Parts: sequence; C-alpha cells; structure tokens
Amino acid sequence: MSIDTSKSLLLAPGPVQLHPEVQKILSLPMIHHRTPEFDQILKSVLSDLKTLFVTNEKVFILTSTGSGGMESLLINVIKPKSKVLAIISGKFGERWAEMAEVFGAQVHKMVVPWGYAVNPAYVEKYLNENPDTEVVLTQACETSTATVHPIEQLSKVVAKTKALFLVDAITALGAMPLPMDAWQIDGLVAGSQKAIMLPTGLSLISFSQKAWEQIKTNPTPRYYFDVRRELAANEKGETFFSSNVTLIRALAFVLKDIKTQGLESLYKTIKRRADYTRNIAKHLHLEVYSKAPSDSVTALNLPSNFDGAKFREHLEKAYNLTVMGGQDQLKGKIIRLGHMGYITDQDLHQTTERLAAGLNDFGMTLDLQTVRDASLLWLKDN
Repeated sequence: MSIDTSKSLLLAPGPVQLHPEVQKILSLPMIHHRTPEFDQILKSVLSDLKTLFVTNEKVFILTSTGSGGMESLLINVIKPKSKVLAIISGKFGERWAEMAEVFGAQVHKMVVPWGYAVNPAYVEKYLNENPDTEVVLTQACETSTATVHPIEQLSKVVAKTKALFLVDAITALGAMPLPMDAWQIDGLVAGSQKAIMLPTGLSLISFSQKAWEQIKTNPTPRYYFDVRRELAANEKGETFFSSNVTLIRALAFVLKDIKTQGLESLYKTIKRRADYTRNIAKHLHLEVYSKAPSDSVTALNLPSNFDGAKFREHLEKAYNLTVMGGQDQLKGKIIRLGHMGYITDQDLHQTTERLAAGLNDFGMTLDLQTVRDASLLWLKDN
C-alpha cells in the first residue's frame, strides 16, 4: 500500500504548523516598532488578547520563550523567603519550582505521579494546614505527560486563601476553557508557539488585581521582566523594550481569526483532533499514557521493546513526520502528538497512515487497510 509522504507534517505539542496567512505575514517587509503603523497594530493586539484570556485585566506581550513568561509571573510577585506551593506532575512543574527556588522562595513540592492530575482536596488540606502560603504554582496542562489539571476546582480552593494562584497555560490557553477572571486566576502565562499558532518568541502574561497589590510593593529586583515598566509603556501605546514586530503583526491576524470563529469553536476543533487521536490509538494498538488526558496533546505508550528515539528518527526520515518523545523518566517510552496549530483532516489521516507504517517497520503487524478505513470513517462521522 503506497503512502503519500510528500507533505512535511509537524504534529508536535509546539511549535506547530502555521496558518498559510501567518506564513505570508511573517514574510512582509519590516516596519519599525516606534511608528504610528505599529502603534495601531499593538493597540489592536493588546485589546484582542483580553478576549483570548477572557479577562478585563491588561495582558502583556514579552519577547521571550514561555519559560521567560513563567519567570516573569514569579519574580513580579514573590520575594525571598516567600512560601510557595508547587504542584509537580512532570518536567515543567519541576522547572517552575526550580525557578522559585532560584529566587529564594521556600518551596513545598506537592509531587503527583506522572500522568495523573492533582487532587484539589490535597491542595485544600495543605493550604488549611499552611495558611501562610503566598503562591500556588501549577500547569493547566503538563506538556511532558499530556495531562490536564482541574484548574477550575483548584482556583476555588486557592481563592479562599490569601495565596496567589499562578497558572502555566502555555499548552492550554486557546486549546481549552481557562477564563481568567471567572476562575479567579491571579497570574496566567501563554506561549506563541502553541494554540496561538505562531513561531516561538512571544510569551503573554496577565495578572489579577489581587496580584497587582503584591506587584506594586514587591521588593524583588527585576529589570527585563518587570511588568511595571511594561504597564507604563503600554499606557503610552508602546512596549518598553524593542517589540517583536513580525510576530506581533502575525498575532494580530490570529487573534482576529479567533474572534471571528469564537473561542468555543476553537476548543471544539482541538478537542475533535484529540478525540480522533485517542480513538485511532486503539486501532494502532497503543495505549494513552495519561489518566487525565489533555485536549492539546496526547501521549501514547510505545511497545516495551521499542527504542523511542530511533522510532521518532525513523518517522522523520522515512515518513516526513515529526512527533515528540518523552522526557526524563518517559524518555524513549512514549510519543506525544500535538493537536494545536493549522491541522487539516487530511493531515490527521496521513499522520495515522505514516504512524501505522512506521510501527510495522519496527515489528508490529497492523493491517494498514483496516487502520486507514477506521481513520476515514471516524473523520467522516465526526
């Protein structure tokens, strides 16, 4: 059975495949960030970002990776000796806890088994026993395990305390409901290379009024990520540092597109891709790794005799397909497929065909026609 591998497919949890219009915008001639033309673009983007965050608070654009945005959330609200509860269920939970420790916080690590969501009751019990906790850190989606945490329930728990609730939504915002104001989230960070469908290079952050009270009096030294500087600049219609003009111009298009189709429509589109992937995994004889799977990314267990790194390399070289592997304790044991970005039904189907063929190359005995038929039927009926 012949398989079409002519199109390069990027089914990673970020960076993702770009909208064709975004690709055009990225190639436009450069303009300066201190011009009336860019001022209008920036004004529009800063306004439309509130729709994405579902907030009335200001949203800030930082030229950085998502990790830079995570650092910005932290250093603007914590100080040395701040008592922080860090929920850790994977690689990125570990990273945020490490950041807090670097800045001198006293971090309690609530370690959750990889692939499981945190139980809000455990968080509530800890906060009741430790009422001096100042900050709670969590991922909305722990990308390394493709696991989603119950943010709405957690927010209700934290909101009853004095603690600030900071959420890493880098692989969640735009992919699943995360209404910042309604859920009383005090700090939210997103990255451009995920559901926002841009290249890496921008992080987007927002703070609640509760957080701003801490920001205004926080003695922690900061400079590049000092959100007070950015606030003052934004109020004058500009960014404090040089703007990433190219990405912000593309972001303007993406935000208008999201407003046109509506956030709920975007969530449904991404969920449909996740449902498809989890359904087709059964036909590939692969199990979903997470016990609380995210809609933005799915992790699949590989057969125990597979070398995950070699399998991914084979998919890239033989089938022009890029997926991601596991990290740390999951290295070589799983593959992760992203559901964000510009993905067509044909892309989904061809990903399945290529995966099935690759699995057979490594010793499985899948009936490729049966897998192909199951894929086409699901896409037709759903």
